[in-house]
Amino acid sequence: MFEQIVFYFFAAVLVVAGALVITVRNPVHAALCLVLAFFTSAAIWLLLEAEFLAIALVLVYVGAVMVLFLFVVMMLDINLVPLREGFIRYLPVGIGIALIVLVELVIVLGGDRLDMLPVPEPHPADYSNTRELGSVLYTVYVYPFEIASVILLVAIVAAIALTLRRREGRRGQRPEEQVRVRREDRVRLVSMPAVRREPRLEEGGAPGAAPGGEPAREGGE
Repeated sequence: MFEQIVFYFFAAVLVVAGALVITVRNPVHAALCLVLAFFTSAAIWLLLEAEFLAIALVLVYVGAVMVLFLFVVMMLDINLVPLREGFIRYLPVGIGIALIVLVELVIVLGGDRLDMLPVPEPHPADYSNTRELGSVLYTVYVYPFEIASVILLVAIVAAIALTLRRREGRRGQRPEEQVRVRREDRVRLVSMPAVRREPRLEEGGAPGAAPGGEPAREGGE
């Protein structure tokens, strides 16, 4: 009973946070609401004893992706007026699509279909969700995993290639020239003879003159 109360609490917070992401006016507030939604989703994963997925969600999305989003949103000068244009006009369309999705979920999950999904059994203390997930991922789904990794690698290489395009007037580094650099190309040793500097003349007097323009006297009167 207690677990169900906790689940419905986190589920309600998740729904409210998701709704605030698309309804608040300030983009920074929307990003913070999305962070709350990620944390709540991680808590629900913990209730399902999927610790690895919960920690990965917090570390990857909250710790990296959302920090980048907040940095970009706070650095850009976003004009909120054009973003809000047409909100009332498209609101009925959005509500209609949301109702259709809700009806589809009720049709798919309603009735006795929920009884087909049993409550996960509690595992012993030495159970490792990470080990079980790795054993399934690298045995049953090893080929889809490798294909996904290749697709991500191609996307990374394509993004780097697009950013390294040569443009006129653009300055950039050339690693191929930097690795071939020699000391003779960068350093030049110059031999200069020593120059004897003359004594510094005091203002208003000759060399060796005392301050005030009077010549220095040897001894005393």
